Amino acid sequence: MTRFRKVSILLLLFTVVSATIKAQEVLRLEDAVRIALENNFDIKIARNDVEIAENNVSRANAGMIPAVTGTFSDNNNIQTGRQVRPTGEVTSTKNGRGYSLNYGVGLNWTVFDGFRMFARYEQLKELEKLGEANLQLRILTNIGDVIGRYYDLVQQQQQLKAYDTAVAISRLRVRTAQTRFEIGKSARLEVLNAQVDYNTDTTNLLRQQEQYRNTQIALNELMGRPVDISFSVVDDASVNETLNLAELREAASQKSPSLQAALVSRRIAELDLKQVKADRYPVIGLASGYNFSRSRSALGFASLNSNHGFNYGVTASINIFNGFLQRRNERNARIAIESSQLDYERIKQSVSSQLASAYQSYQTNLGLLKLEESNQKIARQNLDITLEKYRLGSISQIEIRDAQLNYVNATVRLNTARALAKQSEINLLEISGDLNLNN
Repeated sequence: MTRFRKVSILLLLFTVVSATIKAQEVLRLEDAVRIALENNFDIKIARNDVEIAENNVSRANAGMIPAVTGTFSDNNNIQTGRQVRPTGEVTSTKNGRGYSLNYGVGLNWTVFDGFRMFARYEQLKELEKLGEANLQLRILTNIGDVIGRYYDLVQQQQQLKAYDTAVAISRLRVRTAQTRFEIGKSARLEVLNAQVDYNTDTTNLLRQQEQYRNTQIALNELMGRPVDISFSVVDDASVNETLNLAELREAASQKSPSLQAALVSRRIAELDLKQVKADRYPVIGLASGYNFSRSRSALGFASLNSNHGFNYGVTASINIFNGFLQRRNERNARIAIESSQLDYERIKQSVSSQLASAYQSYQTNLGLLKLEESNQKIARQNLDITLEKYRLGSISQIEIRDAQLNYVNATVRLNTARALAKQSEINLLEISGDLNLNN
């Protein structure tokens, strides 16, 4: 095998991406997802919302627990005054001091409110479930974004290799053309054409490097870490070709966070109706307390008063007539339940439609991927043959350039087709709620 032939094969099989990628730390997909789950701001906010909803689930917040309050007041006064009593006796004081002191503790407990408190307690639990469903949706969306962006980087990294190969071949052509020109086997025009092609390929490589870096920045943002961190990714974007639409629909009915949230919202609307109906029943409460009071007055029949003791009692109230507002409120609550059911059906139909559309794209992209794999192999074989002929001087610059561009373009199309097929796979799994790192 000639030295020229060995060089061409090495260029195609073992091309090295630019030096900016060589020294970078390799970021694995599972690490990217883990970092995002730990640092992403949207996920952190959603987790805080769930924690708030969890803290709200308490019997006290539902109104089942009695409320105990303490009171204290201490008032002082200085008075100047004159009093004439019925007996004709006149009393007066100047700058007389007086005060009143009161403190106590009271208990109020609603023991029955038409079962409103029980419905409220159940609703608080459902609100916690709604927060969890929204959190799962946020996590699923974020994981989908991270995985999609990660494989976008994989595809761009492969594009860099293709452009790097084109630059290496063009550099070889420039050297070969220059050597031929120096020994008188070719004209200066061949050197200039080779140099123009080399500059064009270098420009394409630089633009691809810029796009690669911008995608790195976007992935760093999704992971919630400093955007200036440089890294490379694992050069593997294998596509799962076994996804089944019926299985995806079944998974969506069980795991889709959007559907789960819609079901919880319907349950919340039903509990709202129970709370509205509670206004038809009486509200019964218990009250009790202990109070102490003492007062001194500079004028009056009694200069010192002191009292302390317990009080207790029962209160009851019922709505007899409020202008038919009760009936209107119940009717509105039933309409809200109907709307929540319609919203569930709408989301269910939307998920089914998204799955069908995404599955069609998935099937199409799988077909294109197989086609581009075949095209890339043919273009590679053609380039091998053309390089050998170019070494022997039996083909022109135009022919070698055409073979070079055909190989590069076929490789770029292959990488793009693989990325689109992978993105279709990710979209399907995300819509079905079954996206994880094992897919």
